[in-house]
Amino acid sequence: MGSPVPSLYLDPQIRDWVLFPITIVMILVGILRHYVVQLLQSPPKTLPRPALREQRALTRSNILRATASTSPLPAALYRPISQHLTKSFTEGTYLKDGPPPPNESGRPQPPPNPLSDPAAMDGMMAGMKTQMVMMVPQMVIMGWINFFFQGFVLIKLPFPLTLGFKSMLQRGIETPDMDVRWVSSLSWYFLNFFGLNGLYRLILGGDNSADASRDMAMSPFAGGQAQPGQPQDFVKLFKAELDNLVFSEGLHKWVGEDVEERVLRKYGRLPSS
Repeated sequence: MGSPVPSLYLDPQIRDWVLFPITIVMILVGILRHYVVQLLQSPPKTLPRPALREQRALTRSNILRATASTSPLPAALYRPISQHLTKSFTEGTYLKDGPPPPNESGRPQPPPNPLSDPAAMDGMMAGMKTQMVMMVPQMVIMGWINFFFQGFVLIKLPFPLTLGFKSMLQRGIETPDMDVRWVSSLSWYFLNFFGLNGLYRLILGGDNSADASRDMAMSPFAGGQAQPGQPQDFVKLFKAELDNLVFSEGLHKWVGEDVEERVLRKYGRLPSS
């Protein structure tokens, strides 16, 4: 039998002067970040009437086709509205910049330049401010931990883990014989970085800006989703909605069809079929 691996005994001052300070600093920085983002966000601007009409036309079409199978409108009203929207989407009537110029070459129109749209520029600037508020504090905290607490072992997890977690929990410590449950200072930073969202929701509410990992996942540099404020190509949206409207016309059914017969049958005035 091999000799048992000796246990480690941590100095209580590591808990008081390293473990607790790192956790408290990250919580406070997250709360501060939430309020800084709230201050940097500009009040919503009033959309010009053509842009508002462009959005409302798409919303109107979405509602119309979403309720096609149980429509409150009879066919005599539903079909003229659907045909009017179809014609408007085909001709580009609701586009804020007017109908697109005819494309004689047959090539697809290039997407609009976001740098020429002031609203899109404001959205991109707001996204860049949010990313800077996320990145700068995390870089400072990581540099602080690497400079003062590099190589520290802070805590031992109370449950067993496999060796696959060793690289995640013991970053900065090259000791292959150490129990995988011990957590280094740098790994403790990453655990807090990805694990404090529940505490932020409890303190700041569900719609908070303190969770930096969520913004990192949404960053275009991380391969995530597009930033809010990115301009929408309503030419493509109207074209897709046009196809959906044509398809929904075949599914239309008025909710009030044969309502008299259904009411009489429900109350026993007519024999049930």
